[in-house]
Amino acid sequence: MMTGTFSTLSLSSTQTLPDLVLCPLSSWSAITVVGDDKKSYLQGQVTCDVVALEPTKSTLGAHCDAKGKMLSVFRLFNHNSGYALFQHRSAIEKELQEIKKYAIFSKIEMSQTTDVCIGVLGQQADDFIDTLNNQPQDVRVISGGTAIKIEQNHWLLLVSEEQSTNYLKQGSPAIICDESIWDCADILSGQPRVREQDQLEHIPQAMNLQALDGISFKKGCYTGQETVARAKYRGINKRAMFLLEGVSQEELPEELSIERQVGENWRGAGQILTHYKYSDGKIITLAVLPNNLEAETRFRLTHQPNTELTFGRLPYSLESDE
Repeated sequence: MMTGTFSTLSLSSTQTLPDLVLCPLSSWSAITVVGDDKKSYLQGQVTCDVVALEPTKSTLGAHCDAKGKMLSVFRLFNHNSGYALFQHRSAIEKELQEIKKYAIFSKIEMSQTTDVCIGVLGQQADDFIDTLNNQPQDVRVISGGTAIKIEQNHWLLLVSEEQSTNYLKQGSPAIICDESIWDCADILSGQPRVREQDQLEHIPQAMNLQALDGISFKKGCYTGQETVARAKYRGINKRAMFLLEGVSQEELPEELSIERQVGENWRGAGQILTHYKYSDGKIITLAVLPNNLEAETRFRLTHQPNTELTFGRLPYSLESDE
């Protein structure tokens, strides 16, 4: 795990990112899976179609318990001699314990990686990745590990600690900053995450996995499939992940909670997964909320009732599960 302190990139809501930003992602890690049975084992554990995944592509996915509640949301891709499941570091201890529960019967090894996660953002991010490997692929083998495309000019590097030091060394043309800018990019692109405190709280559709191709409804059985399928075909899911935005000139606590207006009253609304505050006071968040709220619903921060939030726009449609 990389150590060291990196400064926060000051960015207003009207500014674009600098040309190239690298941010060490100390709050993120990955589970690696190697061995002859890695593909078939994962296929029976997770929501995404591992068998159909091309080596040059990545996919979102989730691992659930038998009741369909998520232990993790991850990005799955080929890495070194096996697979990597990139996810929030705080969820990995419990997730690894659960996902490897039946691995003793298969020819696989699963462990938390010692590789380092680095975010690559900015208008020249794609060009920077091309200097590492110029093959036009979403997943590329690079020196020390793998580069994975999240979206245009939004990449993840999973590399050895030695190689990460080379990328982050002083004199690099990139701005090096802390991971808060990764949170910003994740929010704007509507990327779900499950932290330790979110584990076993939600089914995959509550974080929009069906709209992000993170659930295969055609593959064979996997843990929690019955609940996930019922949510699609019987409409039992009552939650979704939304982007909320507002303005606050006050300092925000690390964890936020929100309320929604109901008539003249305010009631608990849902769960904020992550947030980012621009230098001009604008706040953006991802929150799991009831999926039947009116577009005009007003929200506020529980501990800062003067800070109101309204629905923003996700870059994808939630109608794809219909």
